[in-house]
Amino acid sequence: MKITDAKVFVCSPGRNFVTLKVYTDEGVYGLGDATLNGREKAVVSYLEDYILPCIIGRNPYDTEDIWQYLYRGAYWRRGPVTMSAIAAIDMALWDIRAKCAGQPLYNLLGGRTRDRVLVYCHANGTDLPHTLEEVGRYRELGYRAIRVQSGIPGIDHTYGVAPAGTKYEPAIRAGLPDESACWSTEKYLAFMPRLFQAVRDRFGEDLLLLHDGHHRLTPIEAARLGKELEPFHLFWLEDLVQAELQENFRLIRRHTTTPLAVGEVFNTIYDCQQLISEQLIDYIRMTIVHGGGITPVLKTAHFAEMYMVKTGFHGATDLSPVTMGAALHFDTAVHNFGIQEHMPHEPLVDEVFPHAYHYADGYMYPGDAVGFGVDFDEKLAAKYPYQRAYLPVNRKTDGTMWNW
Repeated sequence: MKITDAKVFVCSPGRNFVTLKVYTDEGVYGLGDATLNGREKAVVSYLEDYILPCIIGRNPYDTEDIWQYLYRGAYWRRGPVTMSAIAAIDMALWDIRAKCAGQPLYNLLGGRTRDRVLVYCHANGTDLPHTLEEVGRYRELGYRAIRVQSGIPGIDHTYGVAPAGTKYEPAIRAGLPDESACWSTEKYLAFMPRLFQAVRDRFGEDLLLLHDGHHRLTPIEAARLGKELEPFHLFWLEDLVQAELQENFRLIRRHTTTPLAVGEVFNTIYDCQQLISEQLIDYIRMTIVHGGGITPVLKTAHFAEMYMVKTGFHGATDLSPVTMGAALHFDTAVHNFGIQEHMPHEPLVDEVFPHAYHYADGYMYPGDAVGFGVDFDEKLAAKYPYQRAYLPVNRKTDGTMWNW
């Protein structure tokens, strides 16, 4: 079998997605996700102008050699653009392999180690009462694990919270990046214990509660937050600090037993090698699409298993159903799976990417279709062309640029 062609499709059925389709001489094709939120066309160029010509004529079964060729052969390694492009190819090749075998992907990754995949949703409220309403609404939908984000008193606009009556979507599809986000660490730290006390008082101890700090704290501030939230028994605290300096987590770990998760912006094992081997985190969140594909992320998961670190893949709407399908098969197979993020796509997105996976009563199921169980409707996608979009930026109350 040989790869005969590869095409990139960019569409925007409510938000931008970059999809790769790899064709073979036996009529089997595979899909890969190459979406990089706010920098989509950079990945398109990397694919079309540089690496797709290099895979024509190759055997799609040679996933390891092709991955090493694309990673090592370019000399300029790593980074989100490079790794998202390599991931798209790697995903498409695994999709082809599974389809040719007539098997769902999880059977090529070792088979099932569980019958269902625990997922968490997002309860985002404009203020405390609204947040409690949202937690209750998602509990009624059957979710057993809920990430809780709330507007903060004294801060007009903060991460994870949409205006009342709308769904949260950070990418801005018109104009320049939004600079209305404003940050005060002091107000945030003062409010978080009140928030989780109220959630536990209303809903008890049965719900698994998560929270995302979105890289906004210093290590000692993160340590304080983890310590003060210990009475509420969170499932995890996510992305509390910038993770470029992995040693940051040593200080946090010394001061709190609250579980820590990080990694949705990681690209390779080298971003988390120390975090894992020193057991400074409990969950690694590196995605298949931004982590270079199934080939390297499988190795990362096996490495993490030795140190009792579990997976907790990013699964927001900035990843297409192609990545969600691949992730659910991955989650089904790896022994050290922890939890999977689940932000449901809009119905139109599901029409463009018809899929076999589904949600029921707090869990997701990958389905038993061959490959990832995800397809791509090219004609429908063509009706929704790309629209340039930016992620917001964030400033402190005095105007200093800060982490979004």
